[in-house]
Amino acid sequence: MEKKADSIRFSAFQLRVWEAALKIPFGSTRSYSWVARRIGSPQAVRAVGTALKNNPYPIVIPCHRVVKSNGDIGGYSSGRKVKKKLIQLEQQLKNIFCLKRKKVVSFNRDKPAGKK
Repeated sequence: MEKKADSIRFSAFQLRVWEAALKIPFGSTRSYSWVARRIGSPQAVRAVGTALKNNPYPIVIPCHRVVKSNGDIGGYSSGRKVKKKLIQLEQQLKNIFCLKRKKVVSFNRDKPAGKK
C-alpha cells in the first residue's frame, strides 16, 4: 500500500533532529551528541541515532554527516561503507569546487584596460 505524502506523520523530535542535520555544512561531519545538544536534548544521543536511522529522505536530509564522538563512522541505513564513501565524496567535492570561497577576481568591463 502506497502512502500519500500528506498522510506521513513525524514526531517533533524527529523533525528537530533532521533540521539539525540539514545545518551540517557540506563536506563536514558532526557527532550524535552535537545534534542532541543542538536540539536541546543533550541526553538523547541514542534517540538522535534512531531518528536519523528512520530518515525517510536520506538524499535530502544528510544523516550520513553525523558520526560518533570518538570519530567512528557510526551506523547508516545503507551500510557503513556507503556512509564512509559519501563523507569522502563530499570532502573531495568541497575541495574541487572550492566551497571554502577563496577570493574571486572580478573584471570591470566598463573601464578600458590599464585605467582605474
